[in-house]
Amino acid sequence: MSYKIFKINEDLKDFMPPEIVDLEEKATWGNPKRGVMDLPYSKELIEEHSLCAGCPESAAFRYILASLPNPEDTIIVNSTGCTSLVFPHIALHTVHSLFGNQNAVASGIKRVLEWRFPDKVKDVIVLAGDGATVDIGLDCTLQSFFRQEKITTICFDNEVYANTGGQESGMTVKGHVFKMAPKGKQWDKVPMWQLAIDSGCHYVVRMTVSSPKKVEKVIKQAIYVAREVGPTYIHLYTPCILEIGLNADDGLEEMRRTDKERFKFFEYMTDAAKEVIERKKEEGLI
Repeated sequence: MSYKIFKINEDLKDFMPPEIVDLEEKATWGNPKRGVMDLPYSKELIEEHSLCAGCPESAAFRYILASLPNPEDTIIVNSTGCTSLVFPHIALHTVHSLFGNQNAVASGIKRVLEWRFPDKVKDVIVLAGDGATVDIGLDCTLQSFFRQEKITTICFDNEVYANTGGQESGMTVKGHVFKMAPKGKQWDKVPMWQLAIDSGCHYVVRMTVSSPKKVEKVIKQAIYVAREVGPTYIHLYTPCILEIGLNADDGLEEMRRTDKERFKFFEYMTDAAKEVIERKKEEGLI
């Protein structure tokens, strides 16, 4: 994805797999109007990534990476989970934090970057699962909102601890049964998007990733608002098709079904966020 960051040694280039070379040569960096429409012609993530076949997270990753307005100067902070498996397969600045403290790490990175590069835009994005964001990492997540850190937090909600065998999480739907949670969830799903609003986020969205163009718009708006105003939060439903017993090609249909139910599109913005978004639209960047 980057001519500057991801650079293959010329002496080894003839031996590298073509899709690794494509990460360097078929990039869309340097174009603030880049987006998901570039995906058929560019390379943001290698096909042989380590996520499961048909995993909606892989689609979400592609849409998010394609939508970053400033990828050369974007740092993604992640945490342990399915999301962390894919970071070796992208060409972007990433930091792997301890499980749950990703927002604390991102806060420190953002502050240091603002001090070190006061005249340059540096975006910091947290990308983690529901276990890291809401369950184990809720304290660090909310504290970053309280402090008004200028970072964007994206939660991949698959409603289960998927890569450890299927334990329920705070985001599991009431009554849902998993392999390691045979009694079924005893209480309702935590409305994290509402907690984000109540904790001071200036732009909050809940949605699935069934619509690539809508994902692009939301990601760009969240990042632009975080740059100028304060914390933003995006809650994405990325179902674990294995844990809910679906086939590899059923992920999209599952998201379309929930588009009309518990993950119906929800968007909140403060007046300050609205001003930024309207200005960026006038500039043709959204």
